Amino acid sequence: MRSPVAGLSVRAKQVVWAWSFLAVPVLFYAVIRFWPTLDAFWLSFTDWNLLGTPNLVGFRNYIRLVQDPLFWKVFGNTFLYLLIGTPLSLLIAFVVAYQLDKIRFMHGFIRALYFLPFLTTAVAMAWVWRWFYQPVPIGVFNNALASIGLPQQPFLRSTVQALPAVLAPAIWSGLGFQVVIFMAGLRAIPISYYEAARVDGVSRWTILWEITLPLLKPTFVFLVVFSSIGFLRIFDQVYNITNNDPGGPLNSTKPLVLMIYQTAFNAFDMGYASAQTVILFLVLLSISILQLRILRDR
Repeated sequence: MRSPVAGLSVRAKQVVWAWSFLAVPVLFYAVIRFWPTLDAFWLSFTDWNLLGTPNLVGFRNYIRLVQDPLFWKVFGNTFLYLLIGTPLSLLIAFVVAYQLDKIRFMHGFIRALYFLPFLTTAVAMAWVWRWFYQPVPIGVFNNALASIGLPQQPFLRSTVQALPAVLAPAIWSGLGFQVVIFMAGLRAIPISYYEAARVDGVSRWTILWEITLPLLKPTFVFLVVFSSIGFLRIFDQVYNITNNDPGGPLNSTKPLVLMIYQTAFNAFDMGYASAQTVILFLVLLSISILQLRILRDR
C-alpha cells in the first residue's frame, strides 16, 4: 500500500513529520493549559458553587473585585512580594555566583549546597522556617537575639514583619537555581575579553560594569521574568508558614493566589475566584511583556 506522503515534496514531508511528532504534546498542552484558561474566563462571568449549574451574572464579579477592600490589600501584598523579592533575590544570586565563579577548590560541592534548597519540598522548608521564627526557647532566631542581649521579635505575629519573614525562605529556596543560571551565563562569556581588558590595565570594577554585566543581559532577562512570575504566584511558603492563620496576621501576608484558593475551596465561590484568576493572569502577562520590552536588546 502506498504511503499517503509518498507523493509530497521533501519540504512537505518534513512539515508532515514535524507536526506528527508535535501533535500529541500540542494537544496535551491545549487540554491542560488552554482549555482551563478559557474556562476560567467564562466562569468569571458566572455565579457557581460547584454543585448547581453556573448562572451568568455578567460583570458582577469584577465589580465586586473593584469594591472589595480585601482584594486591594491582597493585590498590594502580591506586588510587595514582586518588588522586594525579585531584585533582592537576583542581587544575592549574582553576588554568590560571581564569587563562586572564582573558586576552584570544591567548586562543584559548594554549588551543589547552594542548589540543595531548590530541591527541597516547599512544605518541609516552610515548616522549618516557621520553627526558626518561634519565640524563646524554641525559635532559633529569637534564641540568637536573646543570647546577645537583644529583644525578641514577633516575626510571624507582626503585621509589619510577617511579610518579610515569609519572603525570606521564598528567596532562599530559589537562590540555588538562580546561582546555577548565573554561573552558566558567566561561563559563556569568552575569557579572551577578560584577558584583553587585563592587558590594557582595566580595573575589576570597570570589567564588571563594561564587560560582565552587559554580556549577562540575556541571563538577567530570563531570570527577571522567571522570578517575577514565581513571586507573583507565591503560595506554598505563605500557606505553610502561616498555617494557623493562612495569610495572616490580619491578611498582611496573603497573596492573590492564596485568596483565590480560599475563595474557591473554602467559600466555594467559583465565579468570584475565576475573576481573581483572570486578573492574576492579566497581571502576569502584562508584567512579563513589559519586562521583555524593557530588557530586550535594542
